[in-house]
Amino acid sequence: MTRAVSVGLGERAYEVLIGPGLLDRAGERIRPFLKRGRTAVVSDETVWGLHGARLTAALAAAGIAAEPVIVSPGEQTKSWEGLSDVCDRLLARNLDRGDLIVAFGGGVVGDLAGFAAAIYKRGVDFVQIPTTLLAQVDSSVGGKTAIDTPRGKNLIGAFHQPRLVLADLDVLATLPDREMRCGYAEVIKYGFLGDFGFFEWLEANGPAVLAREPAALSHAVARSVEMKAEIVAEDEKEAGRRALLNLGHTFGHALEAEAGFGEVLLHGEAVGAGCALAYRFSAAQGLCSAQDAARAGAAIAAAGLPTTLAEAVRSPPRADRLVGHMAQDKKAEGGRLTFILARALGEAFTARDVSSAAVRDFLISEGALP
Repeated sequence: MTRAVSVGLGERAYEVLIGPGLLDRAGERIRPFLKRGRTAVVSDETVWGLHGARLTAALAAAGIAAEPVIVSPGEQTKSWEGLSDVCDRLLARNLDRGDLIVAFGGGVVGDLAGFAAAIYKRGVDFVQIPTTLLAQVDSSVGGKTAIDTPRGKNLIGAFHQPRLVLADLDVLATLPDREMRCGYAEVIKYGFLGDFGFFEWLEANGPAVLAREPAALSHAVARSVEMKAEIVAEDEKEAGRRALLNLGHTFGHALEAEAGFGEVLLHGEAVGAGCALAYRFSAAQGLCSAQDAARAGAAIAAAGLPTTLAEAVRSPPRADRLVGHMAQDKKAEGGRLTFILARALGEAFTARDVSSAAVRDFLISEGALP
């Protein structure tokens, strides 16, 4: 069964379709958005090797010629150099403003291809076909596109909404277990930030989601997308409520920067650790109970995700360096730290002007070096 979730943005509204077999019907779904029968598909070597032939066949069946633009897998591709390379190859294919770009891969490809679409000839349409759980429940929905820089993650980018998102649950069968766990970190985040009932459901059904049991997986993806779509429709440019979606990300991005944005610590693992740290920091500040913080950490650990600094990075980080990474966070304003903290499970809020000294002391209590 295919579920449809609408992202209500007026004239720029679009659907997120969730279900099995969508890749084989991609051509018929994409064709209405094309002014002529051609597209460029940005994908990485791994995804293209696994699923490229199926997508090419599906597009051809609808009379669409696909020009692949294949990049190296991994976060390092989401860079100035990677963006320049993709844009140059799109130009070489003579794509014009009436054409469309397909982002076919995980979060890295979605962010990179989406940003390229946002700036290519001042903006062209694009479609997201996310192939990881993390991308299906989070990064493919909402129009955030970006690249990383040595100073931090996702600091250069644009809001550019897709025309359509096709979340084919079948492609998750080839996803490594580590990547499933990374996606699950973003799923459980939705329970933490605003749906306690969903959090309780995940406590009971998390193993089924990670095992890719169809009914559990479909519900987890659909509920996550529903929550994100609702928040994006209310606050597209993250001026208010959308910031809640960054629960765990301020700590997490700092850990990613410390680990070098690579295979040592994947984004979802950093988010898992970041959520656990955000709850413990909230408890340390007297904002939520120690019991809720412990329960959040236990739910994250049960999915095989890191919950501590020691589990996230190989050697003890320096507290001042982590706080320095946080100062580069996009939510920071005028040198003030902004965090998404919690009053309870399912009740997150934006805390502005958080004391850097309090964060530093907390990180030291968590095992960071002074």
